[in-house]
Parts: sequence; C-alpha cells; structure tokens
Amino acid sequence: MKQIFTNPKALAFILAFGALTACSDDINDDTVTPNPIEDTRWITVAGAKMGDNPGDGNGGTLIYAVTSEDAKDPTVSINPFENGFIAPSNRTARLQSSEDGSTIFNISYAGDTGGNYTKYTVEGGQTFTPTGSEVSIAPYVGTAPRWIKLFDGDQTGSAVYVSTEHQVDDNGTPDDATDDTYNYTEAKIGVVTLDLVNSSINEFKEHVVRLSAEEEAKGYYISRIDMPTLNKAGDKLYIGARLSKVDPATVENDSGYEILGSKTIVLDYPSLLNPTVITSTLGHGNTNGYRSINAFEYGGSVYQANQSDPEGSYILKIGADNEYDNSYNFNLNDALGIEGAYILAWRPAANGKAVVAYRHNGSQDGLAGAQGFFALVDLNAKTATKIDAIPYDPDFYLFQYQGFVVDGTEIYVTQAPVGKNGNIYVIDTETGVVTKGAELVNAEGSHFIGAF
Repeated sequence: MKQIFTNPKALAFILAFGALTACSDDINDDTVTPNPIEDTRWITVAGAKMGDNPGDGNGGTLIYAVTSEDAKDPTVSINPFENGFIAPSNRTARLQSSEDGSTIFNISYAGDTGGNYTKYTVEGGQTFTPTGSEVSIAPYVGTAPRWIKLFDGDQTGSAVYVSTEHQVDDNGTPDDATDDTYNYTEAKIGVVTLDLVNSSINEFKEHVVRLSAEEEAKGYYISRIDMPTLNKAGDKLYIGARLSKVDPATVENDSGYEILGSKTIVLDYPSLLNPTVITSTLGHGNTNGYRSINAFEYGGSVYQANQSDPEGSYILKIGADNEYDNSYNFNLNDALGIEGAYILAWRPAANGKAVVAYRHNGSQDGLAGAQGFFALVDLNAKTATKIDAIPYDPDFYLFQYQGFVVDGTEIYVTQAPVGKNGNIYVIDTETGVVTKGAELVNAEGSHFIGAF
C-alpha cells in the first residue's frame, strides 16, 4: 500500500536539487531529466473526528489533499486523522471548495472562533496555505452559521439564520395564560452575502417572513432555513425552509401534524429584498437540507431535494419563472422501488446526472443511525439506479456528509463506516462505471464527511 505524505514544494526542491547535481562532470551528458509534474485537480478529503460519541464529529475536522490520479489509485493510502491539516473550528468545520479544487473556504462552527471565514490555497498533502484576510460573519448570523458557496464562479458565499417568537395576546392575568390568544409565530430571517475574493461583507438584510393566514392560524411557522441557491439569471436567491407547528390552543410544540407542501423563500439578488414564499404541490416536507448543498441550478432551472416527505424524498424543480414546476414529478421512492427514501446529500454533474446519498426503510440501524446508500440519477429522464459497486455497511454515516467533487462527468465520493477504513469511489455519470480508489484510513469513532 502506497502512503501519500508528499509536500509538492519539497518535491519541487528535490527535483531542482537533482537537476543541479546532474551538471557535475561525473555525470554523463545524456542523463535523463525528470519530467515536470503535470497540472492536476486536487482532491481534498475531509474527516470529522469523534468528540464524545462515535460519529458525532465534534472533535474537529482534518483535511488532506491528493491529486486526482492518486485519488483513483487503490494502492494509495490517505490518513487525514494522523497527517492532515486541522481546519479551524470548534466542532465540524463547514467547508467549501473552489470549482477547480485549488482553494478551500472554511467558516468555523461554534466556540470562540465561530463565524470566522478563512481561505486556503491547496498545495497537496497537509499543506493548506492561508490566503487573503479573515472576516467574521458572527455579528450577522451568529457563531454557528449555516452557509454555502454560491455557484457564481467562486465569488460569493451566503449565510442565513432564523429566529422565532410566538405572538400571543395577553388576555389573562400575569399568572394565568389560559385566556391568552395565539395569533401566529413570527419567523425573522437574516441573510448575509460574503465576498469570497476580498473577504468582505457584501449585503446583510433581515426580514419577517410570513406564511398564509390559514397556515399561521393552525400554528405552522418556518423554524429553520439553509442552502441559499442562485437562479440562472442571477437575480433571485432561493433559501430552503423547514416548517414546524405549535398547537394554537396551548402554544406547545405539536407532533403528528399534516405535512404541508415544500416551501422555499425567494429574495431579490443581490439586494436581498422583497421576500416571498413559494410552495410545491408535489413535494411535502423540508427543503433546507442539512450539511450538504441541497439545491443546484441546471439547464436554466433549480433542482432541489426535499426531506421528511411522507411519500419519500422528491427532487423538485423551480423554473425560470421562480415558481415550482409542479409538472416535474421525480420521486425517489418510485424511481428506486423503495419506501421511506430520504435524500441525505446529492450533487449533479453538468450533464444533468447526479449522485444521491440516501437512506430508506430498509437501511439498518448502525452506530450513527440508519444510513447509507448511493444512487445515480438522471434529472432529465427522472430515473435512479442504486450504485451496487459502493459497499453498504450499517455504520456508514451520511447524515453529516458535506462534499462531492465534480470533475467533468465524474463525481468523487468517500465511503468509510464510522471508525473503519474505506475508500474513495469515482462514478462516471455518463457510463455508470465506478472506480474504487484510494484507501481512507480511519480513526476510532471518526468518519469521513466528503471530498472537495
């Protein structure tokens, strides 16, 4: 097994030194000079170290970069937990990468440094060189921000938050709330855009976002938002949303309620003004995702996964008119012939074919819950096929998955159960061929959260 510890700067020095010594009179004139290293795409592997419990990822994040050639080589061994660069963060770092893999963007999550934005040039191995200045978005969206890199040529990031407050008329005495009247739950959102190039704040806006009067009267409200996504025209920002509900009679959290149609908040961009809410009549459930990007622009529309849908996850479509296209019916239960499909993370290539990480009712309960499968989906044909070449293990944890690498029509993923070794896998989305790549060396209770 070949282990990768190479620092490209050191290698360049060795080659240069070798070339100089080759000029000695003791060396023949026809000595072969080593070929220069060809340009390649870096593949950065990220691991989340255990905190208190296996799979919690709260012990910090370590990253390690290899060439795409080494990432595809099953004789290569990658061990970020022993040899990686520690990405600054109190808990699991929130990582993004440039489209060519040459830059890593990080916003620290929680703790004293929570909300700090840093940027690194990827130079191979554990060498990630800080570039540019730091900036904190904590004053705008707190120390545990939910942020994402917009697909605008690595120019902009966006982070969001929501705070809620029940609006109740106090009709009783200070010690008696039995006569109080529930009106609605106010959801106040904050949205900030970040200049990734110059490490500065572009815009920040706050809005109170309302649902319909009927929905609010029943106790529904927006309780979580995430995953801002630009439309093709670049003039609207879509923000995924999760709904919760209280019992209007008691203002206590409700459960077992009717799941409403999936919703998205739409803002003007770049001004971040004029919030509206659009609703799907096909999908029901949340659109905010979790750790991985949940919506992508393709072919002039935005395709968005939903979660916790009673009918299984859908991939929904928002058209160029900034409304849900309810004629686009792509349900993962139906496409895969399963029940309880739940899209944990996904990523399309430019050809409209995507890799989806999902669980379903047949997933076994492992160390970190029921997880674990990949499928190849076609957004145009609305088809999905389970990727059998990637092994299933009950302890393979995907809920915290963050990163897929897209390189042309190829998509790189990591697969390693909690605390066990695994591999990089590369899926050719055109042919469906899967290549088993480099070994991922794990650590006790830790897991891999993707490739960037």
